[in-house]
Amino acid sequence: MMDLSPLARSLISAFEVSEAPTRERKIAVNPVVSKFAAWYEKFRNVMDYREEEVILRAAIERILKRRLLLGGNGKTVAESLVRELVWARYFPNESIPVAMVEKVETKIDLFLELRRKILLKHHIGEITLNEWIYHLLSSSLEKMLNPNKGKEVVSNLMFHLLREQITISDDSNQARDAQVFIAVRRAFAKDDIAFLRYHLFKQLFGELSADNLDHISEHFLSGYKEIKSQLNYPLKDRIFGYIRRRTAVFLILEDILRKHTGKMPQLYQSEEELKNAVFAACEARYNTVASKVRRAIVRSVIFILLTKAIFALFIEGTFDKLIYGKILWRSIVINTVVPPLLMLVVGFFIRAPGKNNSEHIFSYIRSILFDQHPSIGGQLILKKAPDGKRPILSTVFTVSWLLAFALTFGAIIIGLTKLHFNIASQGVFLFFLAIVSFLAYRIALIPKTYVVEDTQGLFTPVVDFFFMPVVKVGRHLTEGIYQINILIFIFDFIIETPFKGIFAFFEQWFFFLHAKREELE
Repeated sequence: MMDLSPLARSLISAFEVSEAPTRERKIAVNPVVSKFAAWYEKFRNVMDYREEEVILRAAIERILKRRLLLGGNGKTVAESLVRELVWARYFPNESIPVAMVEKVETKIDLFLELRRKILLKHHIGEITLNEWIYHLLSSSLEKMLNPNKGKEVVSNLMFHLLREQITISDDSNQARDAQVFIAVRRAFAKDDIAFLRYHLFKQLFGELSADNLDHISEHFLSGYKEIKSQLNYPLKDRIFGYIRRRTAVFLILEDILRKHTGKMPQLYQSEEELKNAVFAACEARYNTVASKVRRAIVRSVIFILLTKAIFALFIEGTFDKLIYGKILWRSIVINTVVPPLLMLVVGFFIRAPGKNNSEHIFSYIRSILFDQHPSIGGQLILKKAPDGKRPILSTVFTVSWLLAFALTFGAIIIGLTKLHFNIASQGVFLFFLAIVSFLAYRIALIPKTYVVEDTQGLFTPVVDFFFMPVVKVGRHLTEGIYQINILIFIFDFIIETPFKGIFAFFEQWFFFLHAKREELE
């Protein structure tokens, strides 16, 4: 077997370093309270259709909003925040040092001070600034409480390898690097908009501290505009698609490095052993596809019922009562039953990748470990400015896309009219169909996370032509309506506040009883 490349040696050595366990006093919570809090948290998270990788960050943001709403600060919020996270079992009991509370307190106060200084120095909407501060603060706290050095190391490797394979002919390498960085964070780390803002913020200013607080507050507006510009870059989706199709290689590589920490020399000295390790890691990932799809389908159905169906069906029922004097149950039943059925149908057709895909992954991992200049697939050459040489073709594509919208939604409306659906029932059906199509599309992407050579079927372009307009509308509905979801507001600020207060009361009560019991022993 060939010698490891210098890049591979540094990668493996980064995984070999382990932190020594400490004997610091840890935060302990009552197991009974923790069980109920964990149940509540699972139920609440169903309302947020998020990637699993960002659920912890979202929970931190939610707790911060609730506890800072009435003028809290680091001292009043930090310990409660950490305890709530341990209650909900985002962290094992007695795994977070008590000393971490002081660090959380400092971080919260720093960002609150940054917010105050920005409002004094710049004309920026308070709602917009609050959103950014919560995004940056929750992301920073998540990284501090839950560091994942291995994933960051592989993410950096992925960035450095793939940026060399992408060229934007009419833009700078700096712009190219920023887009590759964003695409890697989205595809490999599964970062949401909050994490993306945080990582770009760190690239521009570094981690917020007392030393750079004034500098960041002074230049925040220019940084805000730069980050916003990069997140809306015209070629971002093309670059993300290219990066996504290579993500499986690095996911499997990370799995191998974690599983075989301390045993990598035995693997890379034997090609057969390395190949067996790669295939085993691939098979382990493939075996999770079915359970992930089932879990995603269940979450999607509950998400629709809890955050959309009640409101939409209320509108349909009210319309029927006002116009017809009675509720037309047939259309309501169809509108209620069709979404979960569509989800089940989609899940039935999803399949895990095969052996050929594992062969491709092995060849790429072998290249990363042993080649001086590894190549992960072909080059991508892009142009930022639209091609003015083919205006007629661009017009034809735009008209075709609009035609797809008209044909798809027109055909559905004609079909619903023949089924005697009124306007409200048709609106609810289209509403459900668009959202379910988007969620189903996301579920169908689960196995594609592990596919490196994405091939199209014979009828894929035809299906895309009619299906993508519905998915596009569903994406806007899912993301837009979430912002004004009354049910989520009720849970977060009306139900959760007293609920967590009860948890805190019973935890103190259980500790009190335990202390009294110890006095008798």
